[in-house]
Amino acid sequence: MEYEHRGQPVLSPRHFARRLAQHWFYAGVVLLVSLAIGIAGYHWIAGFQWIDALLNASMLLGGMGPISPPELTTGAAKLFASFFALYSGMVFLIAAGLLVTPVFHRVLHRFHLEADEASRRKK
Repeated sequence: MEYEHRGQPVLSPRHFARRLAQHWFYAGVVLLVSLAIGIAGYHWIAGFQWIDALLNASMLLGGMGPISPPELTTGAAKLFASFFALYSGMVFLIAAGLLVTPVFHRVLHRFHLEADEASRRKK
C-alpha cells in the first residue's frame, strides 16, 4: 500500500474510508487465517472438541488467554499451545497496528502540512 507523501494533499474522506476498509480487510484475513490455525491445532494436536478449540483459539487471539486450563497431556499439545499463545500475541499486535496505521498516518500528514504551511508563511 502506498501512502501520500507529506507534500501531497490529504486524502479525501471517500479515499480515506476506502483505505480504512482495506486495512480492516487485511486485519480480518490475518485474524481468520490465525483462527483457522488455532482451531485446527487445538483440535488435531491437543484433542479438543471443535467448539472448545474455537473458544480457546478465539480467546488467545483476542488477547484474553485460554478460557479454561487445557488438559494438555502430550508434549506436542503443550508445544502447540505454547507457540500458539506467543503467535497470538504477535497477531494481536499486528492486527492492532493494521487498524490504527491509516488514522495515525492521516494525523501525522495533517501535522506536517500545517507545519510546512507555517514555515512558508515565515519566509
